[in-house]
Amino acid sequence: MPIKLIDQSPILVDRVYERLRQAIALADLAPGERIRQAELAERLGVSRQPVSHALQLLKRDGLVEETGRKGLKVTEIDPAHLREIYQVRAALDGLAAGLAAARVAEGRMPEAELKKLAAILRQAESFGDDTPVAERIALDVDFHNQVIVMSGNRRIAETLEPQFSHMMRSMRLVLDIGGFRESAWEHHTEIARLIAAGDAAAEGAARAHAENAGKETEARLTARQSLKNTA
Repeated sequence: MPIKLIDQSPILVDRVYERLRQAIALADLAPGERIRQAELAERLGVSRQPVSHALQLLKRDGLVEETGRKGLKVTEIDPAHLREIYQVRAALDGLAAGLAAARVAEGRMPEAELKKLAAILRQAESFGDDTPVAERIALDVDFHNQVIVMSGNRRIAETLEPQFSHMMRSMRLVLDIGGFRESAWEHHTEIARLIAAGDAAAEGAARAHAENAGKETEARLTARQSLKNTA
């Protein structure tokens, strides 16, 4: 996916930041890739100043780091960091699903929110083997974000949102694997069913799904790094 030009605006730094964060999350800027500010500015159609400011924000997020030569590069995906993120995600995904199910059971869930979740599942069913990984990742994130919205707890989103770019980078390692990809959406379907039924078991199902995803992703990442080190 190419990095598209963006229009000038008063919030240009924020827009450049979001565009570059997405590029890193989807590996258009790959782990370990050197950052060339002038090239990025040209590709985005902006001056170097907003790019420089945006890169400092990405450095704060842990998505870029100094190279030691007065330059920056995209950070590698660290298995230990990823493990910690998924531990937090498992707890909060479980909490979100449990709260969402409770809202349904208490009659406080807007029907429109349940329809949005169902629509995401239908879209996933339309995916074929040739569906780009980037689209799969985006829809996976949409599913989990919708469950968080349905929880009614905005603090969950505020806590997890800064970590989604890190998770999206790692998701590329598993969402191109047929078996795991299919089982992931089977889990999503079951989580959605439990929420729609107002079943408290949604919490455990969501937590188990996130834990499994974290373990699978970490295993793939570790194996990939081992091959890289022996090459």
